[in-house]
Amino acid sequence: MPKSERRTRTEMLDHTREQLLAAGRRFFAEQGYAATSMDELTASVGLTRGALYHHFGGKSGLMDAVVRSMDDELCVELRAILRSTEDPLLALARRGRAYIEKTQAPEFQRIMFTDAPAVVTDAVEETARACIATLAEVVQDAKDRGTVSERVSPVVIATMLNGALADASRWVAAASGEAEREERLDAAIESAAALVEGLRL
Repeated sequence: MPKSERRTRTEMLDHTREQLLAAGRRFFAEQGYAATSMDELTASVGLTRGALYHHFGGKSGLMDAVVRSMDDELCVELRAILRSTEDPLLALARRGRAYIEKTQAPEFQRIMFTDAPAVVTDAVEETARACIATLAEVVQDAKDRGTVSERVSPVVIATMLNGALADASRWVAAASGEAEREERLDAAIESAAALVEGLRL
């Protein structure tokens, strides 16, 4: 097969995969994992169930890929925020605010916080470990600079921050109306910043 044809086939396969990923993200966000029909999902982009199995191995494989893709998108933005200042604790506070705000999207709440933990445990655990590792590096940097106590364990603090921010995000999203949501959002952002600043010597 000529090189140009091989390249075209690879591009077609990549395009098909991206179509399925986008459709999966849309269907899982709108209908939830359990209610999503794979026949309807594949038909919505003019593909067959066979294409789904070829690329992802099935429904849970697609969910796994969607979760990792969404996490990758979020991590790119959050890592940029961590590099936005020389003060590690200020960077953590800014990242905390961005995390709470960006995870308010209904698709994030439904896919990442509601369905993913029950469906793709490995993906959720791996993305959490990666996130904790990044946070721990920033806390270690603050420790090296003498900004936080020598008694502080970076990985423990990072684990606590990761869990606290996720819980705060869900708490904000559970508000009964827009006014309450705005109040909760402000409270969560301020509290997260105070939590981080409390580490400072």
